[in-house]
Amino acid sequence: MNQVLFTSLAAIIFTQVIKLPIAYLFNRKSAQINIITSTGGMPSSHSAAVSSLISSLIFNYGFSSPYVAIATVFGVIVMFDSMGVRRQSGEQGLVLDELVKHYIQTHNKQISFKHSQADADINPIILDTDLREYERMIVKKYLGHKPSEVIMGVLTGMLVAVFFNFIVFK
Repeated sequence: MNQVLFTSLAAIIFTQVIKLPIAYLFNRKSAQINIITSTGGMPSSHSAAVSSLISSLIFNYGFSSPYVAIATVFGVIVMFDSMGVRRQSGEQGLVLDELVKHYIQTHNKQISFKHSQADADINPIILDTDLREYERMIVKKYLGHKPSEVIMGVLTGMLVAVFFNFIVFK
């Protein structure tokens, strides 16, 4: 059995599952079951996965292993990306969402959106001014992480790695 892979996947699953009780404790209004399958939120499952990967590699191969070096560089990129590019695109998405909602409510007109299909043709989609129809189209409200979410993800991943490497796979 690949202990490193198993531990990293367990860190992702555990972190996604604990998002619901954490959301319920800190913000009861936004605590919905779909938070388990969404990106963003406390703690970061991406950070938990890579920190669990790094920790498991250290336990199995030692700190000076080239695997640890590769995983550490990979982990740093993943964590910076979740706080940087993904977070910024999520914030821009929130702003665009508010602009479209405002336009629908104030202009009472049709809005045309464009999307690309598998054959790369671009066809317009005409929506009614119904705000519910627009809400149905929104895939994600938020994508990235705050630094505190990344830090808690790192700690969670490390704890999962310790648990699996010293208790489960002992």
